[in-house]
Amino acid sequence: MDSLLRFFLSRFIRRGNITFATAAGTRFTCGDGTGQPVAARFLTAKAQRRLLLDPELAFGEIYMDGSFVVERGSIADVLAIVMDQPDLSPRWGKPLWWVRYLLRSLQQFNPRRRARRNVAHHYDLDRRLYSLFLDADRQYSCGYFEDPKATLDDAQRAKKRHIAAKLMIRPGQRLLDIGSGWGGLGLYLAGTLGADVTGVTLSREQLQLSNARAAEKNLAEKARFLLQDYRDVPGPFDRIVSVGMFEHVGVAHFATYFQRCAELLAPDGVMLLHSIGRSEQPGITNPWIAKYIFPGGYLPALSEVLPAIERAGLLVCDIEILRLHYADTLKAWRERFLARREEAARLYDERFVRMWEFYLAASEMTFRKQNTMVFQIQLAKRQGVVPITRDYITREEGRLREIERRQRPQFQLAGE
Repeated sequence: MDSLLRFFLSRFIRRGNITFATAAGTRFTCGDGTGQPVAARFLTAKAQRRLLLDPELAFGEIYMDGSFVVERGSIADVLAIVMDQPDLSPRWGKPLWWVRYLLRSLQQFNPRRRARRNVAHHYDLDRRLYSLFLDADRQYSCGYFEDPKATLDDAQRAKKRHIAAKLMIRPGQRLLDIGSGWGGLGLYLAGTLGADVTGVTLSREQLQLSNARAAEKNLAEKARFLLQDYRDVPGPFDRIVSVGMFEHVGVAHFATYFQRCAELLAPDGVMLLHSIGRSEQPGITNPWIAKYIFPGGYLPALSEVLPAIERAGLLVCDIEILRLHYADTLKAWRERFLARREEAARLYDERFVRMWEFYLAASEMTFRKQNTMVFQIQLAKRQGVVPITRDYITREEGRLREIERRQRPQFQLAGE
């Protein structure tokens, strides 16, 4: 078993410097010796067998279960090496990859009931969990780092500003937020730009907090949040925005998604879609992510998205690719989460903490080491709705900064 493990890992890991110790005590080093040395140990022979039989699923599982431990460095360091290899999928795992590729439409089949169940799996966790690592506004999507030294809160505020600029919202316009999360973006668009916001989510936890926040900010008349599937929302809307939701749609439902958006969008309307994607050909969802984190989810290639947009009769006005912004966002989330891991363990248990750490670290490294990115696609139904140059985005961002500055509470020292 040890010889077999060494053979396969040595053939897969060609870059980096990682030393493995087996359950029987054998030690061997893989890679070309470059970079910071990392060391890890298999605690059981069963963990080794599981890794050999199904590496993409088993790697996360054996870390969660505590039968694979990192002795030097962190799991993020291990994943950085693993995801930096020339061949991103171990050769001995290719047959399983092809089986999963052929079955991906079934795994991503998300009718209304299943879609709601999938959303509940991740987003209806104890709301205190997300407060451990998200920014103050609970933005659970890629931040926009205008400055590499920006804080997480600054980056998330800049993301909302960047999206708002592309939407070109005028006061009173009806806006649909598909997958409205905890309400932060919708409340920003209502409070800063005067939009009439309808947000839809399939998460009961998100719904309750979103409406509570709207009431707290005296925005309940301008921003309302509903427990509703996007396929059942009545229109029309002047603006549509969707951030971090499209990853849950599934390949088989792309045509339905864009057709429904086209039906909901007013003739002079503008839509902004913000989603994680892959800068390569279509693929599969990592089986560990699909099983434990985002069931039914998939990161699409643009070659899968654009044909569905074209068939729906929508016009692409602008495409922007955000590359390492999400890597920096995930790094901030991971560091904040680990700084409060004891609180997370009290909410759930140590196995859950290792699962969440693996999820955040693996997600970060897919952006740093592989071909994962975020795309923002601006859509309309006719020509001439959006300016012909992108200068308006910068101008609008400047105007929004000034509005934010005026809205920010002014503090005074005692006695002033």
